[in-house]
Amino acid sequence: PQAVRDWVRWGAGPRACQNLILGAKAHAFFAGRPHITTADIEAVAKPVMRHRVIVNYAAMSEGITSDNVVEEILRQVEKPRGL
Repeated sequence: PQAVRDWVRWGAGPRACQNLILGAKAHAFFAGRPHITTADIEAVAKPVMRHRVIVNYAAMSEGITSDNVVEEILRQVEKPRGL
């Protein structure tokens, strides 16, 4: 997304994706479900990604945080139907 090109200095790596899935599994487990949904991923995305996504100076000058970037990505990524 354009927001990433405009605001991100350093992005999340492969371990971030692994931890996103692990966090979503834990979220689903505590909700009593044996499987994850996109809602589980969205629920843990900011806590998992906030310290892994580093915004650039332009973003900082506009008051954009890593949480804002993650929210924008979640908003723009198309979710699978039925999940």
